[in-house]
Amino acid sequence: MTKHSIRLNALVKLGIFFKEYYEYAKNNPQLDLNSNPWFKAFDETITLAGHKNGWFTPDNILFSIKTWGELLEHTELNNWLSPYDPGNNSAKSVAVIMAGNIPLVGFHDFLSTLITGNNIIMKLSSNDKILLPFICSYLIEVEPSLKDAIEFADGKLENFDAVIATGSDNTSRYFEHYFGKKPNIIRRNRNSVAVLTGRETEAQLQALGEDIFRYYGLGCRSVSKIFVPKDYNFDLFFKAIYPYNNIVEHAKYANNYDYNKAVYLMSLFPILENGFLMLKEDTSYASPIATLFYEKYNSLAELKVTLENDTDKLQCIVADGFTTDEIPFGQTQRPSLTDYADNMDTVEFLLKL
Repeated sequence: MTKHSIRLNALVKLGIFFKEYYEYAKNNPQLDLNSNPWFKAFDETITLAGHKNGWFTPDNILFSIKTWGELLEHTELNNWLSPYDPGNNSAKSVAVIMAGNIPLVGFHDFLSTLITGNNIIMKLSSNDKILLPFICSYLIEVEPSLKDAIEFADGKLENFDAVIATGSDNTSRYFEHYFGKKPNIIRRNRNSVAVLTGRETEAQLQALGEDIFRYYGLGCRSVSKIFVPKDYNFDLFFKAIYPYNNIVEHAKYANNYDYNKAVYLMSLFPILENGFLMLKEDTSYASPIATLFYEKYNSLAELKVTLENDTDKLQCIVADGFTTDEIPFGQTQRPSLTDYADNMDTVEFLLKL
């Protein structure tokens, strides 16, 4: 078997493990006395990840695992890689500096690096240092040859041929200074928006709640702002998202809600709120936790021009019939393998090294 086939098969086995673990975790694991020993280890890993980062709830980690389990299938992987020729790629060492805002946010870079035959040196975020090392230990168990292809770096990054770095606008300048002489992909802040017309169904607006509240709005694919017509009726929106009201039971989210509400009220900013989400009229794209910005538009044609001019600030546009590359309501946190962050083709970059 080729190196490519060996790695692909190992990743498919990981996908099977994810799917089986998800079913185990959802079906009362206390009763499953004969379960895979890796399941108990994964239980402990997920608990530890939640202790280290309070935003990493079991529900959100399981959502991420389930999503990746559906993607790590032979058909999905082969369809993704069919436009490329990863089979004869000579291995390079790729340093990957990962964000830690949502569980396994750097997994696509990890997957892309391994599937292209390269070796990976990972610099993990302090917010997400638990999950990926466990997953790598499982992968090495099912395919020992991967041990030489996977490395974690705690200190200074050394002996690498290329860099993939994800961070903020501020850290990107640091990345460019230190890594600019190497082939690189350096990602910056991006946000996601939704365009509403007032003709959305209740089901579409409820699905939009998934785009807003999944991962507590911490992802770049999380909708942080909506655009609405001038006469928009927010009552329909608030009614549709009410099923997400228990999000405020999460202590860190509730603290952010209370704090930001106090700031807005003391600053005399007008807000709309329903006890678990605040809507504030604002021209910015990045809204604080528990806040959704909104902006009114005069015409969809004008709005389209505005968003096209701001392409480098946007990750996703959620809409129905607004633009060719829009994402349906409720689907921002279910990206396909070809949905590259910042629209930079990671596989093509890695194969050209």
